[in-house]
Amino acid sequence: METTWAQHLREAGLRVTRPRLSVLDVLADHPHADVDTIVTGAREQHPSLSPQAVYGVLTAFVAAGIARRIEPAGAPALFELRVGDNHHHLVCRSCGAVADVDCAVGAAPCLSPSDTAGFVVDEAEVVFWGLCSTCLSRKHEEEHPA
Repeated sequence: METTWAQHLREAGLRVTRPRLSVLDVLADHPHADVDTIVTGAREQHPSLSPQAVYGVLTAFVAAGIARRIEPAGAPALFELRVGDNHHHLVCRSCGAVADVDCAVGAAPCLSPSDTAGFVVDEAEVVFWGLCSTCLSRKHEEEHPA
């Protein structure tokens, strides 16, 4: 039996509310969404939803382990529902597209620092930067017109 959003919220110790359900629907349809995208999408289901309410929902989701916040350098924070597997991300330098990439090797934290400085490392966050296939093709066409 598939778990519903309401069950998922209850299992995380959160109350089931319309704003939370709306945000979950948007995150399911738009992995790696920024807050503006989430607010716009959630308002389609819940028109009176404020940006502050969405921030509150996202903060609760991250704290409860339902969502993950990623912060690529120079870009707004992004949110996703894929949690708990310590996966990494590919980010296009041109258009900002984001894609998931599984751990390079083994279980979390997938990478081992050369010196832990006394820390107990339980997670590694890696962002691979480059050009997505669409931007690479566009760049190639610009550099080599037919």
